[in-house]
Amino acid sequence: MPMQANEIEALLRETFPDAEIEVAGDDGVHMSAMVVDESFRGKNRVQQQRAVYAALKGKMDGPSGELHALALTTKARE
Repeated sequence: MPMQANEIEALLRETFPDAEIEVAGDDGVHMSAMVVDESFRGKNRVQQQRAVYAALKGKMDGPSGELHALALTTKARE
């Protein structure tokens, strides 16, 4: 079952409650997200993206994952 933008945002909000989060996409399978959070400060891009994928709680895992693709933009607040 494909995921909707509000479901993805809700999962991300659990891990990043104070973040600026924008989720886009309308097919429920190929989505994009921007997550701006202070917890990313000092982390490289791979570490930031791993934190986001962990927040999705397995929804992107393997061929049976509910979310096929998520284009990510992650950064700390400026």
